[in-house]
Amino acid sequence: MDNKKVHIKSFGCQMNKLDTALVRSALDAAGFVLVESVKEANVVLINTCSVRDHAEQRVLSHLGHLKHIKESKPDLVVGVIGCMAQRLGEKLLEHEAVSIVCGPAQIPQIADLVTEALRHNKKELSVTEQIRKPAPQTGSDALEEFESAYGLADKQVPGQAFVRAMRGCNKFCTYCIVPYVRGPEVSRQPEAIIDQIKRLADDGIKQVTLLGQAVNSYQYKTAEKTWSLADLLAAAAEVEGIKWLKFITNYPSEKYFDEILHVMADSPKVCPHLHIPAQSGSDKILRAMNRRYTADWYLALLDKARDIVPDIAIAGDFIVGFPDETQDDFERTVDLVKKAQYRNCFVFKYSPRPGTTADKRLEDTVAPEVKQARNVELLAVQEEISDRLSRSFLGKDITVLVEGPSKKPHLNAAASGNNPQLVARTAGHWIVVFNGPKSLAGQFAKVKITKTSPLTLFARLT
Repeated sequence: MDNKKVHIKSFGCQMNKLDTALVRSALDAAGFVLVESVKEANVVLINTCSVRDHAEQRVLSHLGHLKHIKESKPDLVVGVIGCMAQRLGEKLLEHEAVSIVCGPAQIPQIADLVTEALRHNKKELSVTEQIRKPAPQTGSDALEEFESAYGLADKQVPGQAFVRAMRGCNKFCTYCIVPYVRGPEVSRQPEAIIDQIKRLADDGIKQVTLLGQAVNSYQYKTAEKTWSLADLLAAAAEVEGIKWLKFITNYPSEKYFDEILHVMADSPKVCPHLHIPAQSGSDKILRAMNRRYTADWYLALLDKARDIVPDIAIAGDFIVGFPDETQDDFERTVDLVKKAQYRNCFVFKYSPRPGTTADKRLEDTVAPEVKQARNVELLAVQEEISDRLSRSFLGKDITVLVEGPSKKPHLNAAASGNNPQLVARTAGHWIVVFNGPKSLAGQFAKVKITKTSPLTLFARLT
């Protein structure tokens, strides 16, 4: 078959990036050729996110563009995979451009679905009908086999790889669609995870990031013991060749928290970085979000983290404009951000997600212009904090892991032997840019910080 050219477009979080990498590997193994542009492709796959309305609107806009392309290229197969596929299912399949709709749990079927769509020019739907029911053993086995077979080095970022520790979420934050599109929490067997990490190390991977919607909830019972994320990190740190270990994203919880931090403090491989979203600084809003903690309790958790790991870099997430958020509620969030002293935080304007508790029970009361103003103000507060923290690196020699050439170079290459601008990250996840040879991609480098900005450290090779 000479029409097996696939272009993949991915939206969303690291979990989606991992799914895209798995799909890319599976299609490659099935004989498909991955191409860089839609114009070259006979198949276009869009891996989607449903966490925010903006993400879904971008997908719908992309599908509108593909609809026009199909007018001159009627045999083009368009597949929508991921969270939006699970959420909309049959409704999405009705779109004129769409040939395949495949949920996150069905990605092991993707090569077969694409092959069938090409051969028979018919629409294919594969989603989970009752997403909150535990997956049947055959389904779980298929996902694990798929993960193990294709969870290899993706090569998109040299030297780094994502490894899924667990799937799904049981937290049921009222604003969040994830439990309804990713299903209940399922932790992978520790042996399978460690074996995957060993194979990645053999393939030259130096940094592994363990993924989970609430990765610190990882728990797996064996005959000998109950494994936690701390146990998993400690075992992964024993893998020869792996130099850095990171994990995202964490839900604020005391369960296993001390153990995780002590592994971080004791192992030079576990990077001192913690992404732990607060979402609001108002106890009233936290209750409405079903976040199960108070602002003071959350700040005490951060204090504990810094007591155990003094050089830890902490990142957070916030939603502004949640239903009934008053100016006082917002000011409490500002106060929490100032006290938390994050390395950086991500700020999002609330958008109702169909099917969530907040959408069903709460009216979206905050005006769009108020959401926007709060978003801008909170980012400005964080920018000041990030700017001050970044300046503490000035003049220091640090180790970074190089990702590759920067997409937006602005350093003077001529001043460094015409070497391109490279982008790298510290163990604490700070972005560092410097001029250096492309051959450093995927390698560790020693650099001296010569200039700083709120989000970026500028350096030179030492």
